[in-house]
Amino acid sequence: MLNAIRATRGMAVAPHSLAAQSALAVLREGGNAIEAMISAAATIAVAYPHMNGIGGDGFWTIASPGAPVLGIESSGTAASGVSIEWYAKRGFERIPGRGPLAANTVAGTVSGWEVAAELARTHGGMLPPHRLLADAIWYAEHGVPITASQHDNTHRKYKELVEQPGFAQTFLVEGKVPATGSAFRQPALANTLRRLTRDGFGAFYRGELAREIAADLAAVGSPVSLVDLATFRARRVTPLHLRHSLGDLYNMTPPTQGLVSLIILAILDRLGIAAVPADGVEHIHLIVEATKQAFAVRDRYVTDPDHMTIDAQDALREEFLAPYVAAIARDRAQPWGKGKVPADTVWMGVIDANGCAVSFIQSIYHEFGSGVVLPQTGINWQNRGCSFSLDPGSVNALRPGKKPFHTLNPALARLHDRRTMVYGTMGGDGQPQTQAAVFTRCAIFGQTPQEAITAPRWLLGRTWGSSSDSLKLENRFPGEIVDGLRALGHDVELLGPFEETMGHAGAIVRHADGMLEGGADPRSDGTVASF
Repeated sequence: MLNAIRATRGMAVAPHSLAAQSALAVLREGGNAIEAMISAAATIAVAYPHMNGIGGDGFWTIASPGAPVLGIESSGTAASGVSIEWYAKRGFERIPGRGPLAANTVAGTVSGWEVAAELARTHGGMLPPHRLLADAIWYAEHGVPITASQHDNTHRKYKELVEQPGFAQTFLVEGKVPATGSAFRQPALANTLRRLTRDGFGAFYRGELAREIAADLAAVGSPVSLVDLATFRARRVTPLHLRHSLGDLYNMTPPTQGLVSLIILAILDRLGIAAVPADGVEHIHLIVEATKQAFAVRDRYVTDPDHMTIDAQDALREEFLAPYVAAIARDRAQPWGKGKVPADTVWMGVIDANGCAVSFIQSIYHEFGSGVVLPQTGINWQNRGCSFSLDPGSVNALRPGKKPFHTLNPALARLHDRRTMVYGTMGGDGQPQTQAAVFTRCAIFGQTPQEAITAPRWLLGRTWGSSSDSLKLENRFPGEIVDGLRALGHDVELLGPFEETMGHAGAIVRHADGMLEGGADPRSDGTVASF
């Protein structure tokens, strides 16, 4: 059995240890969980640049004792000047995955920090922005050691990124991939972060800094304009809510796939998942089959909520779920189509001594996003908008000002036994599946967060670094599990023992007595930091 990681006063988990430590330092200074997460978000934007950055989007799910759960949606919108016709005139049948024409949506994450900082003050927060971003500024200016993950991703994506504006100057050394452990400095980004502490997070969208960002975007050929920046604001939302037999489960609203994660758990609850052996053939089979049904809902309905044909909350009602539950066969695997494209992301969680809990996710979509780094500000811009379809009949068809579909979804649960749980992961199609694995292992089968996260995992479809749609299993599963799944008709593909393909998961559980337990993914560079 793995040693449980426990604490009483505060806990943070992140896929990079420096981010978790930044959050912990804020908690030690009396900051609350929201302030701690802003600090962690800034640090990881610097220290894990292939996975996220301030040129991307972010989502928050937040719970405080005695208050309703709330969310922050900071999903950037498509530029006002782009359309299906705009790309067609330039000869494109699909939006490019890299380069300036992939950098076609506003970066929403800093606006999310702004809304979070306002919310933090209503929870007694008093730490100023210069304190919250102090670690990130130092690391950007003086350097952080390059992780094996950054090195490997730079090497793997070198050919498609090396010619993108600003990429080589930022992420390469004399045209070569820098070595693992070497110092990675981002002086222009350090200056941008410093200006945000001086002028406020809103300066990213309005004012002198915004004008520089817009000028750089225009210079490289991105369609995102100063008007697009100035009119964007993150917003508070009411998260989706599932009444589960164990308690109340929450996740983010569309355009994220939070609905997918909740549908999987709703189906499993109705199938009596608690009665099957933990991590056995039936446990995995039922989650995989529930995933197929939830993906069918996602691919038919989920997009910008202003363009959806159903209310996402209604999709968690019994009458909507019933046919999807009935479609699952316990004795055979159902066929399914293809998954979505991969996505790189970071999930982080913080719970403070007062029980304020934050589940947070931040992303630039593919590895290094569009690959475009703006010269004046050092911002690596996302390519989230390449997920739009140029087919007018698609649920995710491109329109000016529309929000793209997001795989991102930060999960949170308030259970009847008074446990509060924040959990999540990176990894495209893998996010809702890993959430289901972690939740069922922890909340239903009684594993500690670290046990649940370290245990071997599976993935149906694609995640970052993977293009096949098989059912992938880490080879630490016993042979009888592999054989049993194949016998049910699953197209099983075996991977290594701790594959980064499976994502970087994390979780924190706060028990009724205030005791905190956490788990960080050994597949990442992360840790649990607590006191």
